[in-house]
Amino acid sequence: MLEKHHDKEEISCSQLVIHEDAVQRVREKMPPEDALYDLAELFKVFGDSTRIKIIWALFESEMCVCDIACLLNMTQSAISHQLRVLKSSRLVRNRKAGKVVYYSLNDEHIQEIFRMGMKHMMED
Repeated sequence: MLEKHHDKEEISCSQLVIHEDAVQRVREKMPPEDALYDLAELFKVFGDSTRIKIIWALFESEMCVCDIACLLNMTQSAISHQLRVLKSSRLVRNRKAGKVVYYSLNDEHIQEIFRMGMKHMMED
């Protein structure tokens, strides 16, 4: 039986387990705790609008820090900091060409995540 508390949207069950079969089925399919933690950490990286802009720019083209800084009207230092976060999360990679370091998306999964996110945001 569900109970509604005060005027809040909080709903709780008055019984501990109503559908044991559903609970067991989901429990068996739950990823390990450390994998869920890593997924949460990945989504935290997406929680910064500057990093989102950088990733979006890298959809279109491989770019160096100077180019990204110019595009986003930010300092190279600020962009470098965000690129380090993105690189440590394995979202971007870099390559050197002489003295210039170019950044690109690590793989197509990142674009897929973004496309799905944008599709979700555009739905009514």
